[in-house]
Amino acid sequence: MALKIVVLAKQVPDTRNVGKDAMKEDGTVNRAALPAIFNPEDLNALEQALQLKEKNPGTTITLLTMGPPRAADIIREGLYRGADGGVLLTDRAFAGADTLATSYALSCAVKKIGDADIIISGRQAIDGDTAQVGPQVAEKLGISQVTYAEKIVSVENNEIVIVRRLEHGTETVKAKLPLLVTVNGSADECRPRNTKMVQRNKYAKTPSEKASLADTSLYEQRPYLNLGEWSAADVDADLTQTGLAGSPTKVKQVENVVFQAKESKRLSTADEEIDELMKELIANHTIG
Repeated sequence: MALKIVVLAKQVPDTRNVGKDAMKEDGTVNRAALPAIFNPEDLNALEQALQLKEKNPGTTITLLTMGPPRAADIIREGLYRGADGGVLLTDRAFAGADTLATSYALSCAVKKIGDADIIISGRQAIDGDTAQVGPQVAEKLGISQVTYAEKIVSVENNEIVIVRRLEHGTETVKAKLPLLVTVNGSADECRPRNTKMVQRNKYAKTPSEKASLADTSLYEQRPYLNLGEWSAADVDADLTQTGLAGSPTKVKQVENVVFQAKESKRLSTADEEIDELMKELIANHTIG
């Protein structure tokens, strides 16, 4: 069956390169000071959507991301891998949003897209690690959810079969559509960029990006290059529920913690010394 899939994706700061300027004084992330990447588990989610598209002719995939104008890069990355289109949700009113305000804004955008059969997102983003946004979007949309998905097996007769990865094994569940699914990092890695898709979509831009161009005739000739860009007003969002105003989570204090080695121990390759170290680490509960 043909499906209408929305993939929730986020451009996140690369937490492997966190420095002293990573946080602002108000406790929000200083995104300008960090390299931006596609949230890893959102890529796993995109791959599940692409596999569904291959199995179900006529399926369309729309990427939805919320962030500053540069977050349009995430949509292009999705197009390069096989997504059909995307929408950037951007507005100063969304700035500083916690998970509650973020999920509210995303749910408003999903409603505007309309008639989504499946909404797929990564389990969590590496800049927050809360795993709250996906489930909160489902609650705000009033639809069912399946979390910790590792494999979407099939979709038939308006019913989806999903394998979940849990702490002590897996379980297979069935659910009715429409449905929101959050995907684990243990799911299949996302396929690389497709060269033909890159050539086809490399000039895809949002209205804000096109504003600086002298000639926009290309976008009249090739409508698929026009990316969506919505503000809070475009999705009929209540401003009291967006951004900092709609975020009950407040950061009271941020501390930089630098780990320094105060002691060191040199070991040879002798089995006795390694065994002794293992016993010591277990005794002081470093491991085990």
